[in-house]
Amino acid sequence: MISVFWPCAFAEDRNSFSPMPRSLSHGRLWAAIDRLAARHRLTASGLAKAAGLDPTTFNKSKRVTAAGRPRWPNTESLARVLDATGSSLEAFLALVADGESPARPKRHVPLIGLAQAGRGGFFDDAGFPAGTGWEEVAFPDFKDEHAYALEVSGDSMEPFYREGDIVIVSPAADVRRGDRVVVKTVADEVMVKVLARKTANRVELKSFNPAHEDRVLKPEEILWIARIIWASQ
Repeated sequence: MISVFWPCAFAEDRNSFSPMPRSLSHGRLWAAIDRLAARHRLTASGLAKAAGLDPTTFNKSKRVTAAGRPRWPNTESLARVLDATGSSLEAFLALVADGESPARPKRHVPLIGLAQAGRGGFFDDAGFPAGTGWEEVAFPDFKDEHAYALEVSGDSMEPFYREGDIVIVSPAADVRRGDRVVVKTVADEVMVKVLARKTANRVELKSFNPAHEDRVLKPEEILWIARIIWASQ
């Protein structure tokens, strides 16, 4: 299940989501890995295992050589960790830069539940949010008036997204194979999946959690598809 926030603004350039650290130090990089693990309720060893790495890859004993020189995580390890946790590079850089930049301005945005979204009246036919008078919550101020936020609940999106994670969705963004998307059907069903394949005759959607079924829909069964373009985890 998910809850929906709208209308939050959103940065047009993906690279503008996160502050860049003034310097990339050995300690700051390892601290970011530890914080990423903690956000997903994992130890450093658990994070390495989830990424398909040797469980000792991120152990503190591996962070320096026998001669006492700093040992840095390689780019392949970082890429696999980001993929395993469903985190963007921008979100990881925000962890690296944690504490260096002023807090982003916030605004109050409306909040609705998934059941309400499925009943209709909260999105137009193009997938843009509509309606007023909802409960409000504070959320970082982005610049895209059409983007909105979803709060994850339940386990259907694990291990990529867990309960309490926030994802930003852009109805206007181009959708490609492999994208994580929000889909609404003409039957008012709302789901979050991975776009596995899209042809003129069928749309294949893969579930995040193997315990939940994949879906195959006809294009005429889909009202709209919107791409997830950022996650705060």
